[in-house]
Order: sequence, then C-alpha cells, then structure tokens
Amino acid sequence: MSDYKYGLAWSEKFELQNEEVDSQHRRLFELLSELVAACMDGTDTVKLKETLDFLVDYTVKHFRDEEALQLRYNYPDYYNHRQLHETFKVTVAELVHKFERNGSSSELSNDVNKVIIHWLVGHIHNEDMKIGRYIRNITG
Repeated sequence: MSDYKYGLAWSEKFELQNEEVDSQHRRLFELLSELVAACMDGTDTVKLKETLDFLVDYTVKHFRDEEALQLRYNYPDYYNHRQLHETFKVTVAELVHKFERNGSSSELSNDVNKVIIHWLVGHIHNEDMKIGRYIRNITG
C-alpha cells in the first residue's frame, strides 16, 4: 500500500484482479496525489499545468484500455460504462479550463479533491469492480 501526503492512498480494496487495470488505477492515484500536492504547495503554474495535462492524457489512455478490455470480454454494460467515462472527461476539461482562467488556488485543490478524487474512488468501487467480477465469472 502506498501513502501520499495529499490526495488519496492506493488500497488493495480497489483491485479488480486485472494487473493492467490495477496498475493504471494505482498510477492515477499517484497522479492525483501529485496534483493535489502541487495545488496545496504552491507549485509554479507551469509545473502544475504539466501535471494536470499528464493526468488528463493518462486518464484518456486508461479509459481507452479499460473499454477495450470490456469489449474483449463482451461486458454487457459497456455502453453505460463508456458514457460515464465520457461525462468524466467533460468534468475534467472544465477543471482544466478553470485552472487556465484562474491558475492554482485552494478552490482548484478543493475541486480536485471533491470532484476528481470522489469520482475516481466511487467509479472504481462501484463500476469497475463490476467489470472485474464479470471477467472472473466468465473466465473461471
């Protein structure tokens, strides 16, 4: 288990028992913690923007990989799950625009904590776990 100064810590309770997805989820936790730390520590705007951009890019890649996994196993709730991803991408884009307009702030840090972290934890716990269970059930 990893521990981070800010943000959230990875826990085995989030594991789907799929190494690719679990590894990407762990990396997302690290990136979010780095972003929250950058907001809280007053990191310069350029570094904060780089961290935010990397998080956005990594999230898009992760969603693409996760959706490919669902298609590979004919996951029955694929379209609904994909729509959750698309909605989240819009939310993140709004936060990026907010940062570009206002820069780093405690408000941005609060938004990252409330919106992104809350969504990620809830999504993994409630939605991604269904994928893990489904794959384990059909693969034995």
